[in-house]
Amino acid sequence: MNILSVQSHVSVGHAGNASAVFPLQRMGINVWPVYTVLFSNSGASRKGSTVSAGWVKEILAGVDALGVMAQCNAILSGYLGEPGTADALADAVSSMKQQHPDLLYCCDPVMGDDGRVYVDEDLPALFLNTLIPLADMVTPNQFELELLTGCSISNLKSILEAGRKLLAAGPEVVLVTSVAVSDMDSDVIGMIALTEHDTWYVQTPFFEKPGAIGGSGDVATAVFLARYLLSKDLKLALEYTAGVMFALFEYACQQGSRDLLLIEAQDKLMNPPQFNAQRLSE
Repeated sequence: MNILSVQSHVSVGHAGNASAVFPLQRMGINVWPVYTVLFSNSGASRKGSTVSAGWVKEILAGVDALGVMAQCNAILSGYLGEPGTADALADAVSSMKQQHPDLLYCCDPVMGDDGRVYVDEDLPALFLNTLIPLADMVTPNQFELELLTGCSISNLKSILEAGRKLLAAGPEVVLVTSVAVSDMDSDVIGMIALTEHDTWYVQTPFFEKPGAIGGSGDVATAVFLARYLLSKDLKLALEYTAGVMFALFEYACQQGSRDLLLIEAQDKLMNPPQFNAQRLSE
């Protein structure tokens, strides 16, 4: 199984492809990474630069020209760096899906978290109008779901309404991460997976972390996509992802780390604890 992953990269720590590639490989999936930014690390102290949209477009064209996309199961995209990269990616996805109709496109609309947008101001509209209509799967966090739909989210019912609105934009599957609303206990964190006909919710204990832990959404999307491709079962993919993320956060907090310790905790990727998802109705 092969996944083309178009995301950011950091040399130290985990974000973008530096979060997604190893978990996918550990789960037995070959990854073809394409980098949208090259940074030393995440955060304000980082050094490096964005990879130009022209370079990304050229690399994607080069991959396509190799004739390998017939063996590709999915395209995964995350942090894009600059607005032009969204257009380059959309062109590539559209062309590749026309050639290979079974190719799944998973769009993680990385824009922000905790009420803060940290990407170019033009990217939210490009995600909504250009990339999401091409996507089979979209994986926003709760804040990004609000940005994309214009919905004010305060409880589970409003998340379902926003999720249904995003489904209407084109994707078949929506995964909402970092769910924390008023009708949930304050000591848990949730995920919701929706399709046109089904909705599943899972929650795990919430950890008070020693600081912001970056790259967690990138891991969650990669693991969910991989498990969904392997099982074709929405509920199992959601439960597996919840178990992995709980175990990774638990281990990082035990070690007092402000980073996911993917290598040290790699067994969690293969044998996560079990959390049972429940079906939700409107």
